[in-house]
This record gives sequence, structure tokens and C-alpha cells, in this order.
Amino acid sequence: MGRVTVRGKVLRIRGEAVNDRVDTLVAEEPLEIRLNGGPLTVTMRTPGHDFDLAAGFLVSEGVATGAGDIAAIRYCAGATEDGSNTYNVLDVTLAPGVPLPDMTLERNFYTTSSCGLCGKASLEAVATVASWSVAEDPARFTVAQLSRMPDRLREAQRVFDRTGGLHAAGLFTTEGDLLAVREDVGRHNAVDKLIGWAVRQDRLPLRETALMVSGRASFELAQKALMAGIPVLAAVSAPSSLAVDLAADSGLTLVGFLRGTSMNVYAGRHRVILEKASVTPLAAPG
Repeated sequence: MGRVTVRGKVLRIRGEAVNDRVDTLVAEEPLEIRLNGGPLTVTMRTPGHDFDLAAGFLVSEGVATGAGDIAAIRYCAGATEDGSNTYNVLDVTLAPGVPLPDMTLERNFYTTSSCGLCGKASLEAVATVASWSVAEDPARFTVAQLSRMPDRLREAQRVFDRTGGLHAAGLFTTEGDLLAVREDVGRHNAVDKLIGWAVRQDRLPLRETALMVSGRASFELAQKALMAGIPVLAAVSAPSSLAVDLAADSGLTLVGFLRGTSMNVYAGRHRVILEKASVTPLAAPG
């Protein structure tokens, strides 16, 4: 298994104090995912929970819908010329009857740790139809429950404490319980690892849950939430306009700038319970 962190020498400057020191860095290595023995994608990731990453990626891309569609995941032996295993190549075997994706130029699966849509020819090419609808999901969260999520997520980031260089994704129940957390150098990978954890436990769809992410809420993350049947997406930073549009169209609740008791609800406000508060309507123009 690859290392999650590495040690490196840095020149530390703090005002007039200058010294050499050893710093802990988050590891970033390529992972090649093969499907039934053929190449599917290469992504830059932080080693660890690679099987979750592969399973979550397949669900996010519409290749699989749950644990029953995946027969096996294993690291490929002899990944290098000398026959050693780098743990950077794994092969996913689909269950009998599950069709292989159409590997056309329109759907290029090459991704990076920072961009979940790189290589996609157009927005239409990623408009994958979700297996479940979240529109009627009965999930409800109080403002107090939502406000506690960022701190709970941060407390669970073990590798971030040593490196300061990882994104995180956490899954919460409507009771406020943290079900699972995954970290990665790429925010899309962190979400895929979290969804993959649920896939491998046969938990999809993730009804009555909330996905909390440590960065911004992009279209891709909103799409991943929908593909896993998650009705609420919350982020500490801003959403994109496409993420808001997708949330509004699909019935997803989208919360941004979630910091303490402050937050913006961009879509699906019916799932946010206001405690002893009232909504002040916008003033009429003119």
C-alpha cells in the first residue's frame, strides 16, 4: 500500500527566524483503474481506501448502481517491469450481465485530483441519469445540526492534522451522527471514496443523509450526491451556478458557506428546520 504522507525538507521562514526543518506532506500518486482487465481511468489520489475510490467512481459515472454490480476489486500484481506491485493499479470486475461503459471520445475518463470534469466533451456528456430520485426524500436537518457538521468533519480529519493538505467528505444522518469520513488530496476523490464505502456496504441509496464537504460545492459534487441518492449537500465554501441549477432541478438541498450558525441555503430549503427564526422576505424593488 502506498504511503499516505511523506517527509520532506523545507526552509521555514517566520519573520526574522529562518531554519531548515522536516515537514510532513500529503502523498499524491497516480491510480489506474481497469475495468474487466481493460483501461478505464487514471486519477491522482492520496493512497488509501482505493477500493472505495474505485467503487464510488463507478457509481458516480453511472457504470454501476450498487454493490451487486461489482463482482471483485483487486490490485494488479506485476504492475512494474520487474514484477513488483506498486499498489497503484487495480482491476474491477463487473458482475455478469452488467454492461461495460461506452468508451468513446465524448466520455474520456481521464481525471485529475483537482478537476472532476477534465476530458468531458460537454456538459451533456456528464448528465448521467441517476438511479434514484432525491426529490421526495423526507430528510430534515435543524440549523443546529447543520452548524455542527463542519467541526465534526474537521475533528475526524486525522491526516489533515499532520499535513494541512487534504480535502474531506463526511456522511451524516438526520440524527447528526457521523457515519463515515474519507480524505484525499482531491475533493472529488474524497467524495468518491465516501460513496464507495457505502457501495461496498450495500447502503445505496443513501436516504435521509447529508454529505458535508470541506471545500466548495461544484456541479460534479452535486452530481455525485445525486448518483448516490444523497438528498443534502453542504459545503464550507461557495457553490457554483451549475450546482445550484442542478440542485433546484433535481430536488437536492444545497447549503453553502456553512460556518458555525451562518449558512446560505441555495436550494431545497424545505429540508432545513428553522428554530425560533423567521424568514424576512426580500423588499419590493423601487
